[in-house]
Amino acid sequence: MKMTPRERFLCALNRGEPDRVPYCETSIDPMVGAKLLDLESPEEIPEVATFRRSVDEEKALSRLLHRDNISYRLVAPIFAEKIKGKDGRIFYGKGLIRGEKDLELLDFPDPYDDSLYVGPEEYARKKGEFALIFSTRLGVSPTYLSMGMEQFSYALYDNPELVEKVMDAYCRWATAVVERICQLDFDILWSSDDLAWKAAPLFSPKFFRDVVVPKIRKVVEKITIPWVHHSDGNILPLLDDLIDLGVRGIHPVEPGAMDINDVKKRYGRKVCLLGNIDVNTLSIGTPEEVEQEVRKRIREVAPGGGYIVSSGNSIPSYCKPENVLAMAEAIQKYGKYPIRID
Repeated sequence: MKMTPRERFLCALNRGEPDRVPYCETSIDPMVGAKLLDLESPEEIPEVATFRRSVDEEKALSRLLHRDNISYRLVAPIFAEKIKGKDGRIFYGKGLIRGEKDLELLDFPDPYDDSLYVGPEEYARKKGEFALIFSTRLGVSPTYLSMGMEQFSYALYDNPELVEKVMDAYCRWATAVVERICQLDFDILWSSDDLAWKAAPLFSPKFFRDVVVPKIRKVVEKITIPWVHHSDGNILPLLDDLIDLGVRGIHPVEPGAMDINDVKKRYGRKVCLLGNIDVNTLSIGTPEEVEQEVRKRIREVAPGGGYIVSSGNSIPSYCKPENVLAMAEAIQKYGKYPIRID
């Protein structure tokens, strides 16, 4: 029986087999999106973390790509130097929170101000047939970005109280926002906090369990809808802790950092896997190579359910639009259940 995009997404997230493997993407670069929709490209790109399309453009993009979700993103500001890169993109440089005196810089939008939720409310009203994702950060990555990775790393040993105060501030904001969002008609909460490099977590599993988990647990306790966590890198040493916190899906199971087939064998009964289509293939490969990678991933990971195709990070500006279309078409071609594995 043919499912709606929302039904398909939620079925897979619950580790079931829908009518076909879903396709999810929470971040499609504005320039790539404009090319796909045949719109005029924006003259200047805002911070990628804060970029949002209109709900109508989000839905048009999803229908074009047979994507099963639309997404709204709201994150707390990062207090760091902003470096302008190619195409006007903003990257974070040196963190501004260097000591106790800098804590006064942590000035966030009022999470109890109704005006903050005008956009989410519009998305919830107009979401249509799609799974509606609310994307935010729980408080880990804003802490090290606002302190700067080097300063953050030193402070873990020299001034752990400062690290905790910064993280507490971000987690308090996220807690209030998440509680409000879960009262609206969103289907999935998507947290984007990178926790690892390719080889290993950014910090010790002990620090994660002793310090990070108790703080983000306060946020997670307010999540009343299914929760997916995005982190680049090898998060295997932290995965049991995330599952214990209640995560329902992990993204993107980064190629080169985690073996998705191994993760499926070890955790496929506990958590849905999203992602693993290499951004390098989407950027410098051919449409034929993209198709073969999607086909391989579906045939290896999708049987038994609990898999949602997505990029191995996001769709950045350097992805070829024709390759994004090739990924979407390959999901349609190979993703119908039961999955053929011959």
